[in-house]
Formats: sequence, structure tokens, C-alpha cells
Amino acid sequence: MTTSAERPLLSLVKDEPPSAVEGAVFEHQGRGRVLEPRPRPAWMMSSQAMRDHARYALENAADWVGHHAAHSPYYVGWSVRGYRRLGRRWLEAHRDFYPQLIASARRELAEAVGDPVREDRAKALVRSREAEYGQHKKVHWVKSAAWGGATTAGGVAGVLVGGFWIDLLLAVAAIAVGACHGRPAEPVTKPAAPVAAMPQEMSSEPEAGPAGETIEAPVFDAPPPPALSEEVLTAALRDIKLIKPDAKVKVLAAPAWGKDGTATTVFDLPAGVTVAMLQKKADALAGALGRDVSMIDVTKAGAAGRPSLWMTDEDPFARPRRSPLLSSSGGIDAFRDGVPVAWGKRGNVIALPISNSNAVIAGMTRSGKGVGASNLIVGASLDHRINLRIVAGKTNGEFDAYAKTGVAATYFKQRPERLLALTEALLSDLNRRNAVLGELGKSKLTAETIERLGGIEVLVIDEVATFTRPGKPLRDELLENLIELSAVAAGAGILVVLITQYPEVDVLPQGLAMNCGTRWAMRVDNATQSNAILGGGASASGRDASKFDPPIPGLGWLVNPFAGVTDLARSFDLDEDQRGEISQLLTRAAELREAAGRLVGQWGDPVEQHLLATTGLSSAAGGPRRNGEPGRAVGLTGAAKEQHEAVQGALAAMDRLGRKVAQLDEMAELIGDGMSAERLGELLRAAGAGGTVKVTIEGRGRVNGYRREDITSALDFLEGA
Repeated sequence: MTTSAERPLLSLVKDEPPSAVEGAVFEHQGRGRVLEPRPRPAWMMSSQAMRDHARYALENAADWVGHHAAHSPYYVGWSVRGYRRLGRRWLEAHRDFYPQLIASARRELAEAVGDPVREDRAKALVRSREAEYGQHKKVHWVKSAAWGGATTAGGVAGVLVGGFWIDLLLAVAAIAVGACHGRPAEPVTKPAAPVAAMPQEMSSEPEAGPAGETIEAPVFDAPPPPALSEEVLTAALRDIKLIKPDAKVKVLAAPAWGKDGTATTVFDLPAGVTVAMLQKKADALAGALGRDVSMIDVTKAGAAGRPSLWMTDEDPFARPRRSPLLSSSGGIDAFRDGVPVAWGKRGNVIALPISNSNAVIAGMTRSGKGVGASNLIVGASLDHRINLRIVAGKTNGEFDAYAKTGVAATYFKQRPERLLALTEALLSDLNRRNAVLGELGKSKLTAETIERLGGIEVLVIDEVATFTRPGKPLRDELLENLIELSAVAAGAGILVVLITQYPEVDVLPQGLAMNCGTRWAMRVDNATQSNAILGGGASASGRDASKFDPPIPGLGWLVNPFAGVTDLARSFDLDEDQRGEISQLLTRAAELREAAGRLVGQWGDPVEQHLLATTGLSSAAGGPRRNGEPGRAVGLTGAAKEQHEAVQGALAAMDRLGRKVAQLDEMAELIGDGMSAERLGELLRAAGAGGTVKVTIEGRGRVNGYRREDITSALDFLEGA
């Protein structure tokens, strides 16, 4: 008999939490471990799968190699930037904070003068920090030498012993190390919130509309990431030890990179940290952000703890820029608008006003100080109200163009006794100017009183060390007059511009330097020289003209409170030797001055009149020969002036004829301007050249005429030689 069991009913059970199972747990009755079966990859199970896997790996490896080979130019650029960053890090580690610590200790020592206890303690602190700095540099050099020697030895051994592939591997490794440190920083963005499935009507695929028309789906363009995120900025400020490790900054405005490749980030610093403190560490901040100090600009955004950080990825001073004066026409208002002399980090034109600030421009040889000074001086010449008094410390022709065009009211070279007379003439004119201001009820020069005072006097002394270095003749008297002029004459419209390649206290005493509100420090040898120009403590504040790396001609720290600039600036490119650009601008300045009646000889110059009365010689427009040698003729008027012009015209005619003898009629014809032979003979005789004598001219035989030596003797007599 067979008994059949009913089939149980089946139903779909929904997922539910498992319920508790009752029962007992028994020990496994077998012996040894129980091995859990594991799946094996497909390529191990068959030869075909293995071949497919090998082909896949080979194709991906070739694709990887090709991709990176195609991008190798990028890696080379990254590598250069990476080694530059490593160099900066090495330099920062070499300096550490010891220079700042030593500087603060020295300031403490200076403040402690007169207090023996504090002074001894400060001296001990200075010695201790200097010793620690020396030990730190020694250890740093030893470590650098060890690692550098090992790396160099390994590389040289590989190149000498290894073959082509070893050399290639070493080259790739060298590029890879640099590229690793020079790769661009990736912007830090917040993780995106989960997005729900896009509805059909918002799909990015175009849809077909009525009559086959294509309907474009809406496009959602996410805003570009900020140029500088809060996390990256906080990390950079921590790295330079400006803020504490647990402190953070709050970014208020973080725009993306602009079309011009710049971005400005505004943020709040933690409590107790100010913009001034950040500005002192601008160099370190630039390094932490992977840039040079010329690529960032830190300014105050309305509060002591709120900086505005401007950044760019390109050095704004890498390429020279022509002076905007070359592309303009007409004159300028140097008193109100200033003279364009340089450009700043942001590409802005820096114009220095010729109003109430003396200036000092300094830098070592080939630093570009001459071009910077030329921008200021030739720009000032385009304002006919400015009387240029140029004193050259060298005998070359750097400033001769100012004399030849008649723009320089006074110009001479390397004459300390005449410079002393010139400073005395300016001090005498200062009394006259102050009397005029008193009559007008004014306390200082204004735009409305410039003409009434007789213009603005600008005394330019090139290579001032030629006159003020210890041991030079009349040094003490000159310094006394220059200090007095710089201290009290600016308000009456008498300004001093000093140019030197020896920015030392012996050359520019503190009493003189402190009265120069405009200071332009180009490349110098050390921080002491930089501070002599920019003021004590400037290097500790981050403004050190000895640390330009690499040095760029015309680049320097420019300080002018009246123009609102205390930053790096590079002078405009202005070339005279190759392109004659200074002469081009001076020709325009001469035309403007002649039209205004202010060219040399058109107006009564009280300073040159004082010099002529005191010394018997005139240096107006560079003297009679316009070469910087003072003489008598320029100060002459009336008949004496006509005689001098006739003598010069006769000599010029002989130059054109190519002979040392000439007749009156041919010289008068070349002189022109209605000059007749009879009138020329009268003027030459009155000038001291005597009458005509028998001379021999090829093709004419023995005729009446003049010899060159007789006319030259008359010119020397007129000029006081």
C-alpha cells in the first residue's frame, strides 16, 4: 500500500528581518580546517582567456605610454617649475626665521642704548641668534651637500657606466621628480550633493519636435571653481607660520580666474593677525602658493585684518614696456597728473607727481637706475613750467641731449665748486619765492602759483657720490646746502632728485635721505644698502632690493606716499643710444617750451643770472658749446650774442666746405637767414677775428678770406677760455 503526501503550497515571501532561531550548536564532527571554496579569475581557467587578458594589458600599456609621451612637453614645463619651487623651499629652509629674529634683536639693542642692563641682554641675544643662525646654515649646507653629492654621484655613475636605456631612465626620473613638485595645484571643491534622476524632459539628448524639428534640451553650466579656495589659502598661511595650526581664514570673495589670467580673493584673517603682518611675509606667501613675489599683491580691503590678494600666473615684469610718452603728443601736467615712469604688478601705470617730494633713485651698475631716472627727467621736460638743473657726475654724454635741444636750464659736469654755487643760488631764490608766497597769502606752491613763482625748480644730481663721498672737495658745504634745500625748499617749488650707485650712509646721510619722500631702490648688494634708500627696517618688512632673483633691469622697490605706491615697479623702456627716443621726446619738449617762451634764452633765469654774476660763466643749456662746459657767451645779450652766433656760423660753414679757409661770401651764403658778406665781416671783426687776410683756395688761387684758427681764437675769447 502506497501512501502519498500532499504537495505543500508555495507563496512569495517579502523580505523581512530574520526571526530568532532556537536550537543547539554542536561542534563540528570532522577534523582539520574547513577550506572555503574561492572563485578563480577567468584568465586562469583557459589559454584563450589568458591571451585575451595579455592583449588587453599590452594595449592599455601602449595607450598609457603614448598618452604620457604626447604630454611630455607639459611635464617638462612642470619640471622647470618644480625645480624652481624646490629651490625656493631650499632657500626658505636655509634662511628660516633667523634673519627676522636677528633684525628684531638688533632693533631691541638699538632701543636699549643708554640702559646698560638691557643693552647687555640685547647684545647677548644678538650674539646668540647669530650663532644659532650660523649653526643652522652649517647643518643645512652639510645636509644639502650630502644629499646633493649622493644624487650627483649616482647620476654620474649611471651616465658613465650605463647604456642608452639607463641614461633615458635617469632623464625620465629627473623630469618626473621636477614634474611631481611642479604640477598645478588642483582646486579644492566641496563634494557634490547626490542628484536625483534627471526627468525625461530635462535630458541632455535633443528631442524631436513637431515636423521633425530638433528641440535642444536646457544646458546647465556649473560656475567655474574659484582660483583660490579657503582650504588652500589656510594651508598656505599655516605653512608660512602666519596663523596657528588650528586657525582658519574666512574667504569672503573667491572668484574664478579672469580672462586676463588674474584673480582677486578677499578674506578675513584670524583675530590678532593683520594685513601688515601678511605683507611682511609676501615673499614666503608667494612661494607657498607656487608663485613669485611679483605675481601676488596684498592690499588692505577696508579693515586691518581683511586682505585683498591679487594673483597672476605670469610674471608681470618679464617683458619690457615702452614709455607711454612715446605714443602721446603734446605736453603733460607734471604737477597735477605726474610723470609716467614705471608700471606696477597689475600693469597699472605709475606716475610720480613733480610737486612736493624730493627723490632718490639708487642701484648698482647695470641695474637700470639710469633708465628709471631718464623716465622721470625727460617726462618733466614736457611740462614747460619745470626748470631742469642737471649736474652730471660723469663726463660722458648721457645728458648732452638736454643741452643741445635747449631744454636744460642749467647743465654742467663734475664741478663741485659750481654745484656749491648752484645750491647757494637756489637757496637765494628760495627767499624770493617765499616772499612771493607771502604776498599771495599762500603757505606752499599750488597749481595756480607756479607761473607766478617762476616755475618749479628741479635739481638733478647724477652720481651724487662724486660730490658727497668722504674726502671729496667741498663735501661738507655741499651736504649742508643739500640738506637745507631738501628740508625747507620743497614747499616753495624747489625739488632735488639724487641718483647714485653707492647707496651708503656716507654718501646719503640720514638727514638728506629722510627728506626724500620718493625712493626707488633697484638692485643693490645687501640689505644695508637697501635700507639706506628705503628707510631703516624696510628689509625686515619684506622690501629688500638685494633679493631680486633674477635681477631685471629697471625693477625696484618704489615708495611714494603722494602717488599711493609702496611696491615693486619696473621702469619703462626708454633707449637713447640705439633708438634715440630721449632726443625724440626732448625735441617735442623744446617745441613746447619755445611756444610758451620758456626755452633757454627766451626768459630771464634768476638762477643762471646769479651763477653768471658769481662765477663769470654761464651753464645755461650746457654752456656756450652745449656740452656741459660753462662759458661766457650764453649769458651775453645784444651785440655780443650776435657776434657769438656769427662766429659759430662761420665755423659751421667751414665744416660744410671741408676747408680751413673760406671767403666771406661763401660763408654768408651757407649761414643764410639774410646774412650778407659785409655784415658777417663786421661781426667777425667785432668778435676779435680781425680782418680778412690772403688765403689760398684750390681753384681760386690767392684771395681775401679767413683762416679757421683766427675764428676759433675769437670764439675762445667770447666764451672766456
